[in-house]
Amino acid sequence: MNFKTKLGLGILAFFALIAVIGEWIAPYDPSAMSDDLLSPPSGAHWFGTTMTGQDIFSQVLVGTRGVMVVGLVCGVLATFLSILVGVTAGFLGGAADEALSMLSNIFLVIPALPLIIIVASMLPSADTVLIAAVISLTAWAWGARILRAQTMSLRRRDFVEAARASGERTWRIIVFEVLPNLLAVIGSGFVGTVIFAVMLQITLSFVGVISLSTWNWGTILFWAQSNQALGLGAWWWFVPAGLCIALLGTALALINFGIDEYANPRLRKVRA
Repeated sequence: MNFKTKLGLGILAFFALIAVIGEWIAPYDPSAMSDDLLSPPSGAHWFGTTMTGQDIFSQVLVGTRGVMVVGLVCGVLATFLSILVGVTAGFLGGAADEALSMLSNIFLVIPALPLIIIVASMLPSADTVLIAAVISLTAWAWGARILRAQTMSLRRRDFVEAARASGERTWRIIVFEVLPNLLAVIGSGFVGTVIFAVMLQITLSFVGVISLSTWNWGTILFWAQSNQALGLGAWWWFVPAGLCIALLGTALALINFGIDEYANPRLRKVRA
């Protein structure tokens, strides 16, 4: 494991810990108002306060959970669907491949943003898990296409033919012979999906599409933009959430680079 991967995993573990304990260690209720209106960072309020006196540090801590839950749930669901459809289509071939490839192509052209806007308008109280599920429905198709292509290159390899000749069942060949050789591709796809889901959720919160009753980093930015924090010079209202987004994106990108370096022999030679 190289330094980039260790650094990315360390930052990701830090945010995962904050997501678990954030509500417990938050010094204030993130929605509670006070008389300290638009005050800069101080000992009482580490990240300052909003125009209504809400503590921004507490909002960042509590909002971390929503971001991490969406990323994790979407990553798991989308990766599972991409493995199920892509590997099955690539290994079986024939009519099954045609049908599953058509399904992938259909979901590949479905735009994520309009679909989530429609769901949010129909269900104003849509929770974080539901938003993650909708995002995952539009995020699995590209990974399925990649896994299909990789599986088609593996299904005629000698070790797969040997397992087939020995009478192994199809599902055992897929699980124990094919999938272990796809772990790097699956891991890279999972990380990419998490990045996509996190950025999309923050974007949707920032533009006010999804419910603002649940705190996340995009919600903080929405209220900062709505109250013209930049024009008022209240940099502390939007900088902490922006830095958290940048750090999380950097961590996931570093992990993805590490996976690419592990999977690609040419990158390993360059590093050596």
